[in-house]
Amino acid sequence: MKFFVDTAEVEQIAELNALGMVDGVTTNPSLIVKSGRDIISVTREICSIVSGPVSAEVTATEAEAMIAEGRKLGEIADNIAVKVPLTWDGLKACKSLRDAGFMVNVTLCFSANQALLAAKAGASFISPFVGRLDDINLDGMALIEDIRIIFDNYGFQTEILAASIRTVNHVLDCARIGADVMTAPPAVIRSLANHPLTDKGLAAFLADIEKTGQKIL
Repeated sequence: MKFFVDTAEVEQIAELNALGMVDGVTTNPSLIVKSGRDIISVTREICSIVSGPVSAEVTATEAEAMIAEGRKLGEIADNIAVKVPLTWDGLKACKSLRDAGFMVNVTLCFSANQALLAAKAGASFISPFVGRLDDINLDGMALIEDIRIIFDNYGFQTEILAASIRTVNHVLDCARIGADVMTAPPAVIRSLANHPLTDKGLAAFLADIEKTGQKIL
């Protein structure tokens, strides 16, 4: 499963990328606002750091305007994936941009039927929002599983990009189900390394070696 990092904070992206933990990046207007930077300049810098897809989201809501914005975003770098919402206009924009050779990430997916439409429109990625479904007492992972079954049934090439990932259990479940990609904030990716027994074991090892008075260097 590929790891995308869900942030517009360049330093955090660079740190994780240096460890080989970044296969791509997802951004959105809310994350750009948090970064405090201009959408074009920060997106260009992210693309210079990461070789994989970098999702940059349109802000328009009508198809023709989305297409125009998508073309402008796509000019930033070859690894831009234009991000459009899963609306009828968004699907129109997806088809047009894909026909023009751009990668497209269709976002804000909350049903398997929506995912099917995105795949039919040629989406490079479909982004079902796991955490937001959990927030309203629906099973976000059940959606990932439904989409996986449907895409496998018919050989769709659209990659399942599990989004709104908030916990390490979300990551594990996505990997078990077979999501192609998961995107998560840097803190969630870092927390995958945490386990209390690792901490306990390390503390015991350090205590024992200290008793010997030995050092390697």
